Amino acid sequence: MDIDEFLDVLLERVRQALGADTAVVLLLDRQKRFLVAAAAKGIEEEVVQAAHVPLGYGFAGRVAVERRPIVISDVRKANVFNPLLMQRGLHSLLGVPLISEGTLVGVMHVGTVTPRRFGAEDVELLQHAATPAAMAVQLMLGRAERAGAMELQRSLVPAALPEIPGMELSARYRPGKETVGGDWYDVFTLPSGEIGVVMGDVAGHGLPSAVVMGRMRSALRAYALETTDPAEVLLKLNRKMLHFEPDATATVLYAVFDPGIERVRISSAGHCPPLLAEPGAPARCLAAETDVLIGLEEINPRRTTTIDLPPGALLCFYTDGLVERRGESLDEGIARLRKAVYAGPPEQVGAAVMAALIGRDLAEDDVAVLLLRRSETAETG
Repeated sequence: MDIDEFLDVLLERVRQALGADTAVVLLLDRQKRFLVAAAAKGIEEEVVQAAHVPLGYGFAGRVAVERRPIVISDVRKANVFNPLLMQRGLHSLLGVPLISEGTLVGVMHVGTVTPRRFGAEDVELLQHAATPAAMAVQLMLGRAERAGAMELQRSLVPAALPEIPGMELSARYRPGKETVGGDWYDVFTLPSGEIGVVMGDVAGHGLPSAVVMGRMRSALRAYALETTDPAEVLLKLNRKMLHFEPDATATVLYAVFDPGIERVRISSAGHCPPLLAEPGAPARCLAAETDVLIGLEEINPRRTTTIDLPPGALLCFYTDGLVERRGESLDEGIARLRKAVYAGPPEQVGAAVMAALIGRDLAEDDVAVLLLRRSETAETG
């Protein structure tokens, strides 16, 4: 049973048990500013018209803010915010808050078109229905949000990496144990023939982070068409986020490969350092300059670092979910990653990385890994 079916059955039983003409559930919106009609019996137009009630206003708004049952004996003499209640001809109302583990979820109320004095037994019955309902609604909303976030993230992460002459690619993405976050990677060809590569991580978890991630991905792609300077692209992205998404922050690494895959220019907005593994040598962290995160005010100009790539060299981009562990420093996690990365076929390296750093335990946070190797048969220009 999904949340709509659950609320539909619940309200019908509540209405019958109390002998009421109407029964409504309003849920708190994501910004915690409004109660929004989610299900209704006997006054279905509340849902059809997407009725909104500001917290603290009117009948339902008071129930939510005061977090206690409220009875209105005569709607005509009360301060009712929603005109639909008057239009329906309701005379008496009883409302209780939906609270789960101390968190306000919404409000449930019933009404009658004839005068009715709701007593202590009526209040107790409605509260008895509201308590498990609030827990169930919160659980269902959490599941729906996770499913929505996962579906959104799957739609934005490349279903298949592009085929690029002179480059071998492999990627891994796994959602975290608790909830989906805002990790993403991207690979695309630019009009100049250069290759753009992105690895990013939006702060936070759940659907809000996934939505912000989608907006950032689209904006970065648009700015990448305006300039091939990675630092300039991140500067434009940051200006956009500061103006339109001032509460969001993210680490982002943007790299642009030359058409011949001989060099790569990298700019980092606070992201984890990429690793470079050259044939016959251990992997090392690139000494790329790191600038402020996306979402923070620019203090100094953003910088771009240029790296030469010999044939067979492999680059490893990743998010912090791969290397961060409780009780362990970030440097220790990166050191373990360096031991697992080598200048081999990206698919094999990816398997080695996941085995060494993830193993059998699902990571707490999202994990994204992108491996790119310049083909060993590439000729230097």
